[in-house]
Amino acid sequence: MQKSSEQKREMYVEDEPFYGLEEKPPMIETLLLGLQHMLAMFVGIITPPLIIAGVAGLNAAETGFFVSMALMVSGVTTYIQVTKIGPVGSGLLAVHGTSFTFVPMAIAAASEGGLPLVLGMGLATSPVEMILSRFIRQTRKIFPPVVTGTVVMLIGLGLMEVGITDFGGGAGAENYGAPQNLILGLFVLTIIIIANRFGKGLIKVGAVAIGLIVGYIVSIPLGLVNMTEVANAGWFTIPQPFKYGMSFQLSHLLPWVMAYIITTVESIGDLTAVAEVSGEDVANEQHIERLSGGIMADGVGSAIAAVFNSLPNSTFSQNIGVIQITKVGSKVVGIAVAGILFLLGLVPKIGALVSVMPNPVLGGATIALFGMVATSGMKIVTKNGLTDRKIFILSIALSFGLGVTFRPDVVAQLPEVISTVLSSGITVGAIIAIGLNLLLPEKDEKKIC
Repeated sequence: MQKSSEQKREMYVEDEPFYGLEEKPPMIETLLLGLQHMLAMFVGIITPPLIIAGVAGLNAAETGFFVSMALMVSGVTTYIQVTKIGPVGSGLLAVHGTSFTFVPMAIAAASEGGLPLVLGMGLATSPVEMILSRFIRQTRKIFPPVVTGTVVMLIGLGLMEVGITDFGGGAGAENYGAPQNLILGLFVLTIIIIANRFGKGLIKVGAVAIGLIVGYIVSIPLGLVNMTEVANAGWFTIPQPFKYGMSFQLSHLLPWVMAYIITTVESIGDLTAVAEVSGEDVANEQHIERLSGGIMADGVGSAIAAVFNSLPNSTFSQNIGVIQITKVGSKVVGIAVAGILFLLGLVPKIGALVSVMPNPVLGGATIALFGMVATSGMKIVTKNGLTDRKIFILSIALSFGLGVTFRPDVVAQLPEVISTVLSSGITVGAIIAIGLNLLLPEKDEKKIC
């Protein structure tokens, strides 16, 4: 039975304003709420393309374009997700952006084949989510929290090297590890900690964005920001499909497939959480349909992203907190977010401003972000308690996954096709976690914690 607006309001603190999924806040309020969502997700959108641009060797102008396309595509995919076009989209206030899950796979692809291989693999494997969207119930059973949480932990832990490299000044920097770089990175991290732990409302939600902005501003008088590229950038850009071309390598297939599977499970959790905080029933068939449409939107959105020179897109968890804070779950706000992101993507100067961000500033933020990714994986694993079985699966998968991440040459003597696949620590950890979960019988075990 569908809840009325009054019943939905009762789920929150009495006498507080609440706008449900189909309700429409006033125009000005809608735009302000859309801006708040954009600020909460902005760093999450721009960080993956900045990392991959560095690995792929893009110059400042190309990096600016790559970032602009990430913002534009996020606007497009958010609109599809929120409005629900046919069977594509959940119809919930679920915003989209570039996914951190794909960063390790994209780094490996960019190192070997540049941006064409990154975009080609993203497009070729995007149907994985489209197919899984038809089997929502089965997907949740095959990939329980102990498997998905383990893989998310491996993603976060594996990315620590990228974060600390930027913290020190960036790969290949002549002054790598210089005191100035370390102090600047630590300054940004300190701002993030203060905003997150002592701030309230949107200051707490936007802690990473605040840290980046303050660090960026401090870097300007220190002479660390070259504004030439910003001055040279135009005020309007025209999206160019397939600008960098595409390529494909079979050896990269399995890691990308695994990333889409993990993203599917994560998005199921995100969409369910969005529905809950929006006052919607999550125990009926309508919710299953929403999940199916939402995962389909992830796959379609990632395909669109590859065509328009961006990384795969997925739902953003951090924006669930914005809904909780504002008490607004109206999908009209999602349309406002989509519009703001799309317009930002069409302004090259925004991308240029981001592209000249000093590496230590980015490192101060990413070292925190990647730590949060790792601990969110831990949170997934420990959901509903921690048992001996979970600990065993987690420990073995982490040991091999991180071991291969640190020393990928351990599989170098195997046949080339196998060694290429198993040189990805995330893939190895995922295979072990899935295998142990299927082989080890579940029984009533006492929860350790």
